[in-house]
Amino acid sequence: MTKLTLLLISMTTLMANVAIIAMLPHLKDYFKNVENIEFLSKLMITLPSLSIALLAPFLGHLIHKIGKKKSAIFALTLFGVFGSAGLYLETIELLLLSRSLLGIAIATLMIVATSLVGDYFKGEERHKFMGIQSAFVSFGGVFFVLGGGILADINWRYPFGIYLIGFILAPFVMKFLKNTTTYVEEEMQEHLSSNLFGIYFLAFLLMLFFYILPTQMPFLVINKFGASGTMTGAIISLAFLANGLGGLSFRKLKIKFTFGEIYLLGMLIISVGFIAMGSVTNVIYFFLTSFIMGFGGGILITNMSVWMLHYAHHTKRIKSSGYLTSSLFLGQFFSPIVFQPIIMYFGIQHFFTVMGLFLLTFVGIIFLKQVVLKR
Repeated sequence: MTKLTLLLISMTTLMANVAIIAMLPHLKDYFKNVENIEFLSKLMITLPSLSIALLAPFLGHLIHKIGKKKSAIFALTLFGVFGSAGLYLETIELLLLSRSLLGIAIATLMIVATSLVGDYFKGEERHKFMGIQSAFVSFGGVFFVLGGGILADINWRYPFGIYLIGFILAPFVMKFLKNTTTYVEEEMQEHLSSNLFGIYFLAFLLMLFFYILPTQMPFLVINKFGASGTMTGAIISLAFLANGLGGLSFRKLKIKFTFGEIYLLGMLIISVGFIAMGSVTNVIYFFLTSFIMGFGGGILITNMSVWMLHYAHHTKRIKSSGYLTSSLFLGQFFSPIVFQPIIMYFGIQHFFTVMGLFLLTFVGIIFLKQVVLKR
């Protein structure tokens, strides 16, 4: 039950944004008199990410003092309160504020979940559980995205009700979550070093590009191809299903490849997904492109967490998890801001092609550089 509780907590970190993805294009109808509502609606997804990015390092220190169990209970309460606020708030400003406050809960839960994996497991067992965790989170995301899409077609407010699950999970944490460390690792290779800063930067780049999927795809699928919220939810749900399969494949990949090589492989898969998405002429093909991108993302996200845990000293695991969380969500927040000018220049669908070619070139240059260095 402790393991299941840990998996359930991890699941909520994904729900921070995906439950309301299919609802976003509907906001422009309700707030039709609000200027730049399309851009503001995208901030509904990324504002929690900004809060997480700014506060995660500080929350890491706070969690270290308060304790992981108490922090998780408090965070789940905030998750239920601020996540469900869209059920009744009437202005876009208050909606955006509630999303910002939701970020505090998500950051806390993500730090607690990541650091506890480091506490409970080590070595190959950790690789295995991280793959299971990624799969569990992603498969859960399938139901949340699909359910959010169905609810969004009924009323744009209803997807916010999904966040009430925070109140259901709090008793699980009270009863089953353990604060004690199962494994106290003393391997000499595990130490807090400058290597972690490189990992944080790569995590930022990963989310900068991967978060194009949830922030831009709904507008392409709904506005250009006329898909319903239900179909949009189904398409993005498939990405999260593939995300879980990618996470499960990490354990086998790690046997053959280094963390850096797995990172390049994941980015290569995502670049192929982008290029394919830019070539779609029928909405049904988005199911294939979504699967490709989700699979690559699942490999990468699992890789980043395990990579960080491998180098972080066990006494600083909470703080290191805080910095990794900050890097990931900083990439999420800046994703729509950085790429909006490119979208306005190329158009939404050609934008995906441009991004795919850029990533493909990036991976190719790094790969060639590594080949030259080995020689």
